[in-house]
Amino acid sequence: MAQGGQPIFVLPEGTNRILGRDAQRTNILAGKVLAETVRTTLGPKGMDKMLVDGLGDIVVTNDGVTILKEMDIEHPAAKMLVEVAKTQEDEVGDGTTTAVIIAGELLKKSESLLDSDIHPTIIAMGYRKAAEKAQEILNEISIDDVSREMLINVAMTAMTGKGTEKAREPLANLVVDAVKQVEEDGVVDSEQIKIEKKEGTVVEDSKLVEGVIVDKERVHAGMPGKIENAKIALLNAPLEVKETEVDAEIRITDPAQMQAFIEQEENMVKDMINKIVDSGANVLFAQKGIDDLAQHFLAKAGILAVRRVKKSDIEKLSKATGATVISNFDDLTPEDLGEAGIVEEKKISGEEMIFVEECKAAKAVTLFLRGSTKHVVDEIERAIDDAIGVIAATIEDGKVVAGGGAPEIAMAKKLKDYAESISGREQLAVNAFAESLEVVPKTLAENAGLDSIDSLVDLRAAHEKSSVMGLNVFDGTVMDMKEAGVIEPKRVKKQAIQSASEAAEMILRIDDVIASSGRGEPDMGGMDPSAMGGMPPMM
Repeated sequence: MAQGGQPIFVLPEGTNRILGRDAQRTNILAGKVLAETVRTTLGPKGMDKMLVDGLGDIVVTNDGVTILKEMDIEHPAAKMLVEVAKTQEDEVGDGTTTAVIIAGELLKKSESLLDSDIHPTIIAMGYRKAAEKAQEILNEISIDDVSREMLINVAMTAMTGKGTEKAREPLANLVVDAVKQVEEDGVVDSEQIKIEKKEGTVVEDSKLVEGVIVDKERVHAGMPGKIENAKIALLNAPLEVKETEVDAEIRITDPAQMQAFIEQEENMVKDMINKIVDSGANVLFAQKGIDDLAQHFLAKAGILAVRRVKKSDIEKLSKATGATVISNFDDLTPEDLGEAGIVEEKKISGEEMIFVEECKAAKAVTLFLRGSTKHVVDEIERAIDDAIGVIAATIEDGKVVAGGGAPEIAMAKKLKDYAESISGREQLAVNAFAESLEVVPKTLAENAGLDSIDSLVDLRAAHEKSSVMGLNVFDGTVMDMKEAGVIEPKRVKKQAIQSASEAAEMILRIDDVIASSGRGEPDMGGMDPSAMGGMPPMM
C-alpha cells in the first residue's frame, strides 16, 4: 500500500498471506489430504501405517490419533483436524479415524457448494443445524443395554482390525473385568487401570492382575522374594539419615567421638526401621530412596522393600490395597497398612517385576499385556486403550448403537428428510452433511475390496425396514449388526459428529491466512507460496 508514492509496511517482511477463495481452497485441500491419509485404516480390513521418525524409531499402527500425532504436520488447517482426533481420543478413546474422515468429507462437500456461490456462513449454519438434528436421530436409534455380553461386543468391535484380532475375545473379557473392577457408582476412572507390557510370549498370555504390578526390583538380595498375607506400608519419605537444613560443620577431636557419631546415625536409621516393624508391615514401597544401612536392617527384619516407586504407582497401590500413604514415620500405625494376598518378585523377559496380587475389593488393577515383539505389544496396548475408553463410555452413558456403518446410514436417511423442511440455501448444506456421513460405510466397503456404490444402495434399501442394518465387510452382505455383535458406544458417534462438524465450520469461515515466518523467510506451514496466485506481497 502506498500514500503519496511512499510505501507503508503494515506486515513485516517475510510474512505470507493468502486471501479469500484461495485461502478456503488451500485449507479444504489440507483437510481432504489428511482425511485421505487415515481413511485406508478404517474398519476390520483397514491397513496399517508404518511411521519412521527422525531417529529411525518405528511405529506400526492403524490407530488414527497415533498416526496423526506421529506425523510431522505443518499446515495450520490440517493441525485443526489433528485436534479433532485428539479430542475424540481424550473424550472416548476410539473413533478417531471416523471423526477425521467425516470432517474431511464435510470440507470436500463444501467445495462444490462454494463453487455454486453459496456463502461459507450459510454452509456453516446448515452444517450446525444438521449436526444438532443428527444428535437427535442418534438418540432415537440408540439401544439401552449394558449387559456383560453387550460390553464384550463393544470391546471386541473397538479392537477389530488392530493387532489383537486373533485374541480379541479373551482380551475383551479382561478389559470388561478391569473396568467393572474400578467402576464406582456408574463412574469409571480409567486412570486406575494400569497397563504394563512385556514382549516375549503370545498375546493369549496377557492377564488381569487384581492389584498392581510395579516395574522395580527389591532393593536387597537378602530380602524375601515372596510374601503371603502381605501387610503393605506406603512411604513418601526417604529411609536415610536426614541432611541438615542449613550448612553445618561438625568438629571431631577424638576417635571415640567419631564412633559415637556413626552409632548415632545407625540408631536413627534403626529407629525408623523399628517403627515399620512395630506397625506389623512386611512389605514396604517407598517413593523416595532407601540407603544401604536401611536396606540391611530391612532385610534382617524380613521385610520386602522397593524404592523410588513412581507417584502414580504409589497412588494405585493405595487404591488397590487400602493403604494410607505416610510422610512421617511417627504417624505409621497398623491401621495405615494395606493388604494383599501375595507380593512376589517375578522375572519376566529377563527383568524383575513386583506383583502385588489378590487384593480384596481392589479399586486399582493392572492389565499385564504380552506380545511376541515390541511393535506387536505396543499395538496391543493401543487397542486395549481404545477398548477401555469405549467400555467406560458405555457403562457411564448406558447407550450403544449398531456398528458397520448402520448409524451413519440411518442419520443420513433422516437428515435428507429433514432437509426438505428447510427453506433456502441451508437445505443444500444439510443435504451435503447427510451425504458426508455416508463416507463411513463407503470407506468400510472400499477397504474391504467391495463395490462402495453397490454396498451403499443395499444399505439404503435395508434401512427402509430397520436402523440396525450394517455392512458385513467379510462377505459383503448387509445384516443385523446387533445380532452380529458389532456394537459401538453412542458417545463415539456423538463426539465424532460434534468435533467433525465444528472443525469443518471453523475452517470454512476462514477467508484470510496470514503467516509470519519469524526469520524473514515465507513459511505457510507447508503451503506453496505460489498458491497466492501472483498476489504482490503485503506492504
